[in-house]
Amino acid sequence: MPLNEEGFVERVAIRNSVSPDAIRTILRALRSGGGRMAQFSHPDFGGMSQWSPGMTMVGDMFNDSLKSKLGAICTELAGYVAQTPSMGRDREAVEVSYRATKQAANWWPAHLGMPSSVGVQNDLSYAVFPRRLVIKDGERVEIYDTGNHRIFGVAQAQSGDQTLTFTSQDGLVRIKDLPKVSYEA
Repeated sequence: MPLNEEGFVERVAIRNSVSPDAIRTILRALRSGGGRMAQFSHPDFGGMSQWSPGMTMVGDMFNDSLKSKLGAICTELAGYVAQTPSMGRDREAVEVSYRATKQAANWWPAHLGMPSSVGVQNDLSYAVFPRRLVIKDGERVEIYDTGNHRIFGVAQAQSGDQTLTFTSQDGLVRIKDLPKVSYEA
């Protein structure tokens, strides 16, 4: 991490009363998410946490002040990521795109475009698109019709069958309640 970036990290940590390690963790996650989303685990936020504009989840689920704090930090860091190129080994600025460079690198069907949200845990992945939800379990990819649901939250059971559930404007959405779409090529 460049020296000036470390100073930035320290200032953000002090201003928000969290550890510099938490800020570094969020910064790495945001860079991996193209500056538009972050999924990470850090004890300062109660464990597993997620952020994208308009959606904040922390491990301490009912702690609204922690959610608010994470939302403010991520919004500031996302702005920083958008304005700051990565630094190369020779300390010269290197232009880096944190977005997928080619569609072939993505695991979901290319015709769906770029998802509004993606996540992965324990070999179970999801990608959310307008009217479509794509789930990858191991090597099996299945597409579901979300109808009028606007999905903005996700939860995964950590034991047993690791069931994914989603949240929409209408409340809880279970995969088993969504119609499967025959594979669209």
